[in-house]
Amino acid sequence: MATMDAKTLHSTGKQITKAIESGDSAEGLLNLLQPLSKWTATEDLLRQSKIGVIVSKLRQQKDPKVVEQASKLVNKWKSDVNASKKKSSSSPAPSSAASKASAAANGRSSGTSSPAPAAAAVKKEKEQPKKSTADPAKRNSNVDGISTAVTGNQTRDSCVKLMYDGLAFMSEEAPEDLLKAARSVELAAYNTFQPETSATYKQKMRSLFQNLKIKNNDQLRSDVYTGAITPDKFVNMSGDDLKSAEKRAADAAIEKENMRVAMTATEQKAISTTMQCGKCKFMKVAYSQAQTRSADEPMTTFCECMNCGNRWKFS
Repeated sequence: MATMDAKTLHSTGKQITKAIESGDSAEGLLNLLQPLSKWTATEDLLRQSKIGVIVSKLRQQKDPKVVEQASKLVNKWKSDVNASKKKSSSSPAPSSAASKASAAANGRSSGTSSPAPAAAAVKKEKEQPKKSTADPAKRNSNVDGISTAVTGNQTRDSCVKLMYDGLAFMSEEAPEDLLKAARSVELAAYNTFQPETSATYKQKMRSLFQNLKIKNNDQLRSDVYTGAITPDKFVNMSGDDLKSAEKRAADAAIEKENMRVAMTATEQKAISTTMQCGKCKFMKVAYSQAQTRSADEPMTTFCECMNCGNRWKFS
């Protein structure tokens, strides 16, 4: 994988920031991101260059390709850092002789090595949000013990709860991270449809929740949680956009069948003035016949009153 130093990363970050501020095209932003996809991230370089923070801002862009690439990079760098930490933690401890030599080289005795790095690692591990161990199908803010009273407004807090419960459904992500995502979605909805007392705001929040709670809509939940679908984009998605791939396919099949039925020629019905409607007693009835049973049985006659629309059949 490619190696990049802090200076190069810092320069790339400045170029990306400048491109965002000047409103460069999506193609220009993607070209700037391309070299970063081959770089194996380290925690030190991410901190020094701030490149992770800069690229994360691109997930708020309108172009879906830029959002997707930025999300992939951020997720990849997280994986790089986690893999590096796992590798370090699984490495065997140095021998006592090597420890002594190392201590001597640093001008100290082997018995006075500083415990600071180990303490820092433990502290950092504690700071990392832990995955939920609750049943994913039963997760919500109450089960997770999360307070959604974060805006100071009862109506908005209730909507934050809706978004949390929708994102938590079938998820194993940390409650703290889900709450951040839920707050971001509610804020985007409030900024778009305010005030919170408006019917539009309330209806939109209920619609978003209902779509998040559909069991097979896991891709939507994941995309909103990771930022692949930004909060601003999510709250402006139409009903069709919010559907799962399975639901879209089912709806397309129904539409296709309806179109086929609509284009099929209807059977020509005969008109009788001798049959009487049992409902309105009108003496003009349209009828058709079909063999619905075995060949030696009489045909079934289907009738429809031309006056009131009453339908019946007889054999």
